[in-house]
Amino acid sequence: MQPRHDRDTTARRLLASAAKHSYDPQVDIDWTEPLGQGLYGLSPEWSSLYGTPLWDGLDEDRRITLTEHEFCSVSGVGIWFEMILMQMILRDVYDQDPATPHVQFALTEIADECRHSIMFARTAEKYGAPSYRPEHRSHQLGRLFKTLAHGPDLFASILVAEEVLDIFQRELIADERVQPLTRAVSRIHVIEEARHMRFAREEIARRAADMSRAQRGQQRLVLGIVANVIIDNLVHRDVYAAAGLDPDEAVAVARANDHYGDKLRASAENLTTFLADAGLIGGPSARLWRRARLL
Repeated sequence: MQPRHDRDTTARRLLASAAKHSYDPQVDIDWTEPLGQGLYGLSPEWSSLYGTPLWDGLDEDRRITLTEHEFCSVSGVGIWFEMILMQMILRDVYDQDPATPHVQFALTEIADECRHSIMFARTAEKYGAPSYRPEHRSHQLGRLFKTLAHGPDLFASILVAEEVLDIFQRELIADERVQPLTRAVSRIHVIEEARHMRFAREEIARRAADMSRAQRGQQRLVLGIVANVIIDNLVHRDVYAAAGLDPDEAVAVARANDHYGDKLRASAENLTTFLADAGLIGGPSARLWRRARLL
């Protein structure tokens, strides 16, 4: 478990980083640049169908279409969760002093997330993909969670979404087989989210230390459910239809795909270690994390 630091000391450092390393995707990405020919929307190894007979049966054009729509689906879930995140953080600092570095960084994070959401939406438009959103039940659960989340889970849920995507996007940035648009979007997101993850980890360490046994059990359960909702919605079923596949068959194949499960678990290794050390994974809740293929 990381040591707990004074929250304003951490916030000052993060504000200084934001002043030096922040981007405006509206101008820092060339949205007029044509998409490259023969390039993927994400690394093939990160496709939910990679390594399956369905993937092997796709020609190159359909593989490219699939990966473009998968990236846009992941980004669409990113928009949904960023909207949840922004409301939770605003609610968390509502009664606090806006003159403090802690609150000012919280507001800076919200500003970052606003830009990220616009960036993801424009990316889907550029790829000719629809605005993929979570299924209805998950959308309604998100409405409830953003209203009621409190304590360590408020920030731990942020880590679940951001740390898995961080590893995923770092691989895309380095992959020359991937569209420059995907790589540019991922680069901006990774750089700015690094600050958000540091902020979240500090808050988790601080708040988890004061939990009672009953609170820990409740927080573990909620966080395990959140992890499942996020992972289950990363790839919308309509993504497969866009690539000419039967959605029911493709969803079943993706859920049974050991390669994809291994990628998810590897991306969450640091996350789950940290959360277990904080007491937020353990006991019966670990089964939920295994179901999500994050443990």
